[in-house]
Amino acid sequence: MTTSSSEAAADAAAPATLDATVIIPTLDGDRYLAEVLDILAQQDFAGTYEVLVIDSGSTDATLSIVRDRPWVRLHQIPNAEFGHGRTRNLGARLASGRLLAYLSQDAIPGDRSWLARITEPLDPAGVNAVAVVGLQVPRPSCFPLLKYEIDGVFAAIGPADRVTVVERGDAIPEEEELDRLAFYSDVNSATRREFLLDVIPYQDVLYSEDFAFGKDVILAGYRKAYAPAGFVVHSNDLTLREYRKRVFEETISRRRVGNLVPPVGVIGAVLRAGYGGLRDVPRIVRDADYSARAKLGWLLRNPLYHAAKWLSIHSASTLSLDDHARIARGSLEAERKPDRA
Repeated sequence: MTTSSSEAAADAAAPATLDATVIIPTLDGDRYLAEVLDILAQQDFAGTYEVLVIDSGSTDATLSIVRDRPWVRLHQIPNAEFGHGRTRNLGARLASGRLLAYLSQDAIPGDRSWLARITEPLDPAGVNAVAVVGLQVPRPSCFPLLKYEIDGVFAAIGPADRVTVVERGDAIPEEEELDRLAFYSDVNSATRREFLLDVIPYQDVLYSEDFAFGKDVILAGYRKAYAPAGFVVHSNDLTLREYRKRVFEETISRRRVGNLVPPVGVIGAVLRAGYGGLRDVPRIVRDADYSARAKLGWLLRNPLYHAAKWLSIHSASTLSLDDHARIARGSLEAERKPDRA
């Protein structure tokens, strides 16, 4: 079934009639989308569920991939109406499921139990979390810096063999501790529809809507969970230039939503880049995901990604948030968002 933006209002107040909805915002996502949808069709989920794709103007094969699978609901909006938080809130209004699972268009569920595992901690009779983040496993081809960062981020949240509950306790935590507790990624996440619609929605921000949501959940005293068994295979396929812009954009966005981002000077950026590049050398040499040829290539190129990362953090952490022109020039989101009606 296909609907458009003009029909959204009619669907907005519809009551939940299913157990879960998987929501996937798309824009030119044909590289992995067929694989994502096909594994979603095979989920071992005890309840009823649907898959809702919200497309914001794809011109590649994305729409054909969705329409070839008539069991997928397709809702189309103009590109100008897309917003990372706004569109996910729209998905909640359109959803028929009382539980919502969010995926990015290139996040491939790891197995047939993904939906059950990512939504399980939402059970009021169990963990009773209001928001769940799942594990991300980098693609074997991911560049080393990002691969090891992803592994490190999720290892720091909790062990891989059980659900970890995250909550703040009675006292409001200090800023650094709050940022740690608030980590959230809607590349692979779940929440309750009623909670998102009536209690804490996503903020309508340019980027890092997931960090903002996680922070709002923790500050309000609600419980968040990490469910490593609900894992996806995902890492961004970025060129060096795209990665530089993405880090810049993420740093600016985290500052805008109130996350603690200490300024990094040029010397500090250079030292951190050098240390990071050297630290990765033994990891690359031991990494079984890379062939001998790939290892040699990454030993030469990975330091460039570290340099791009830290010089972007330097720029984004010291730039005035009122300098909209420079921020737009450094933004990958602004560059990728075409003028599509």
